[in-house]
Amino acid sequence: MNLPTQLTLLRILLSPVFVFLLFIDSALSRICAFFVFSIATLTDWYDGYTARKFGDVSMWGKFLDPLADKILVSSGFISFSIMGYVEAWMVLIIVVRDFLITGFRSYAIIKGEPISTSMLAKAKTFGQFGILYFIFLFHMFTGGIQDRKMEGLFQTIEDLDIILILMYVITIITVLSGVVYFIENRSHLRKMADDIYRIFAPSDI
Repeated sequence: MNLPTQLTLLRILLSPVFVFLLFIDSALSRICAFFVFSIATLTDWYDGYTARKFGDVSMWGKFLDPLADKILVSSGFISFSIMGYVEAWMVLIIVVRDFLITGFRSYAIIKGEPISTSMLAKAKTFGQFGILYFIFLFHMFTGGIQDRKMEGLFQTIEDLDIILILMYVITIITVLSGVVYFIENRSHLRKMADDIYRIFAPSDI
């Protein structure tokens, strides 16, 4: 197992760790959760960097890397939805879209026709991580870390529903990137539909 794949597996393993720490009601645990989440996101950058630099790309890596991203992002959004920071229906749209695309990409990889990621999809991923970091910081400073200089700022963020506005933006981008994904790769989609039909269609007796 190469280094990029090991880092990807580490990202998957760190996801439940940061969720566990996030739900412990103490300032220290929130800081630790943020630290673990940050390490997990860094592995996303570093495994891609090492794979490109050394040409160390494997079939497992192509499959696991986007899956690890979706697990990490989904864990964050679901956790913050439970805490009441984000709307559940937004999280549902994001999670369903991301895993549908992951399944679609996995099919393309198995068929030996990997799909490249569009700029809109990359912007979506960057935006999702950015909002998660933003909510994380808001949670840390409003849930235990006392800093008078920051109190006014975070009160303004709460009064203006900044988190809700950002979530609307990223939800729309998530949906649009998914639509673009399917349109640009409709030939793959037709092939997948044909394969699914052949599997489940009744055979002649």
